[in-house]
Amino acid sequence: MRRTRFTHAALAALLTLGAGLTASTSPASASDSETPASEAPASAGLLTAMQRDLGLSKTEAEARLAAEQRATALEPKARRAAGSSLGGTWFDATTGELTVGLTPAATSKTLRDVRATGAAVRTVTHSARQLAATQARLDELSAPAGVSSWHVDPQKSTVVVDVVASERADNDVRRFVARARQAGPVTVRHVSAAPQTFAAGTVGGDPYYTGNARCSIGFSVYGGFITAGHCDQRAGAVYGWDRSYVGNFQGSSFPDNDYAWVNVGSGWWTVPVVLGWGTVSDQLVRGSNVAPVGSSICRSGSTTHWHCGTVLAMNETVNYSQGAVHQMTKTSVCAEPGDSGGSFISGDQAQGVTSGGWGNCSSGGETWFQPVNEILNRYGLTLHTA
Repeated sequence: MRRTRFTHAALAALLTLGAGLTASTSPASASDSETPASEAPASAGLLTAMQRDLGLSKTEAEARLAAEQRATALEPKARRAAGSSLGGTWFDATTGELTVGLTPAATSKTLRDVRATGAAVRTVTHSARQLAATQARLDELSAPAGVSSWHVDPQKSTVVVDVVASERADNDVRRFVARARQAGPVTVRHVSAAPQTFAAGTVGGDPYYTGNARCSIGFSVYGGFITAGHCDQRAGAVYGWDRSYVGNFQGSSFPDNDYAWVNVGSGWWTVPVVLGWGTVSDQLVRGSNVAPVGSSICRSGSTTHWHCGTVLAMNETVNYSQGAVHQMTKTSVCAEPGDSGGSFISGDQAQGVTSGGWGNCSSGGETWFQPVNEILNRYGLTLHTA
């Protein structure tokens, strides 16, 4: 499916509509992470996508989005209240509450302070600091290809190491798992396939091309857009969906990170919009508040267009064949080659750019994204918001 570029008149109408839905129209950047989430009503298309991909009714989807907005705004306050007793936070889709894990060492005052924020409390074995230290020790190890990724699971109070099921008997995999268990609290999970990035050869379509790769735009920033670092083919020019010159990569990192940004000129301009591809209406971007683990999230990409799922883990280390990438967010959303760099959004809050994953949108799978606020901070960029 091709799209037509926005006309200035259409964009003005879209932003005028957006201004009627939210009280704030000021630009957001990484420093805005504690700004209350917008309470603009969800579009009919977004609700339809959530019903399709998450198995919800329209009423359930509306209630979940409202609960997630409250949890997203509440999370920074709850973390501060937990202090050194923090074991992690997550959104509980069953209760509709933000849940805070506290270690057994938490004082009565800490317990009261956390509950006073409106969050639910659950006792966990290990602190977030202990789990992060375990993950950092794993990051120092050399992982074989049969080890897919590892991340902190605050609900289970452990570091989960994903191993490709067909490779679990491999000697290198077994040695890595043994060393991982010595590093701290570790649980092994078996997955069906190894992760791969989602760049693709030029096949025609949308939305940008560089070298021999087609990738997807993530989010507009003032002066350009952000996308995945592995899409930078060191070929110089970047061309848009219509093959006209857009700009050049101004910075990129892969592996270790998977982010990049491209300047925009030559008649192109930036808009605070994520394409809905006809599945949903185009979505306005109003900020970059971080959605907690357990929240619903949707992805837009040039190959498989619009799909939704949930946030499964944060700060995960992903072991691609090109090298490990750190501090990624894992989701249950599917993706396929060409979707790389595309937008992950929760409600109207930008979350990150598509990196890679395993599976596809026929049989399902998991996909990781690089969080948007890290990219904004790294390059000193400001997110273009409605």
